[in-house]
Amino acid sequence: MSIKLVALDLDGTLLTKDKEVSVENRDAIQRAKEAGVKVVLCTGRPLKAILHILKDCNLLEEGDLGITYNGGLIQWTETGESLSQITMDKDSVLEIYDLSQKLSVPCNFIDLNTVYEPAYPTGKDSLYPSIMNILPFKPINMASLPGTMAINKMIFCWHQEELDQAISQIPAHYHDRYTIMKSRPNLLEILPKTVDKGKGLALLADKLNLDVSEIMAIGDQENDLAMIQYAGIGVAMDNATDEVKAQADIITKSNDEHGVAYAIDRYVLN
Repeated sequence: MSIKLVALDLDGTLLTKDKEVSVENRDAIQRAKEAGVKVVLCTGRPLKAILHILKDCNLLEEGDLGITYNGGLIQWTETGESLSQITMDKDSVLEIYDLSQKLSVPCNFIDLNTVYEPAYPTGKDSLYPSIMNILPFKPINMASLPGTMAINKMIFCWHQEELDQAISQIPAHYHDRYTIMKSRPNLLEILPKTVDKGKGLALLADKLNLDVSEIMAIGDQENDLAMIQYAGIGVAMDNATDEVKAQADIITKSNDEHGVAYAIDRYVLN
């Protein structure tokens, strides 16, 4: 059965180390689209933060879709209209924030338009502003958190060594209740248990009436594992973590060697 949808991670996958889309990758995406294959960017970022990449790849046309917030949101890229959205409620936000305080790491939480900044542990301001430069940051008082908030994800963004130590201390019951995974060495993401890139891709496949055998997913980090395990063809970048490579069906070239284009040309268009 031929591939009809290709899901692409961004950092370390579609993007070079300079955070750009190579001409080779861009042209391969266009060839796939012309062949009737859907190309879907699948990222932890919000849609607003990837519009420039979508534009560069010609993925802002009618019928183009994106999976954002690590699978928690599926949107039509042209309009931003949601096809599916799963969010966290106030009780979950308070519980995860309390965990961050116990672990002494800074915490932020994010909806469609804003990054919220609750009080950080003393001397530990979040590193997230160095990563997120699209959405505005807004201070918020956790004692008067609105009950109507719909939060897409929570994050701990701190120096890798200290963050890893904190992660090792997260009690097991949090892992039972939430999807907890790193998307960068210094960034931990906490989402509803029903959210990961694999579940988001499965939901999209159901809405598009696609069989899993018709889907290829390409990634490099821990947060890509679920979609690589789910897809009919799971592809790891040559620069992927050992865990991702071990779970993939295929290993392509690195992100600086146009590995996305290589995989599309060889396994989708050939």
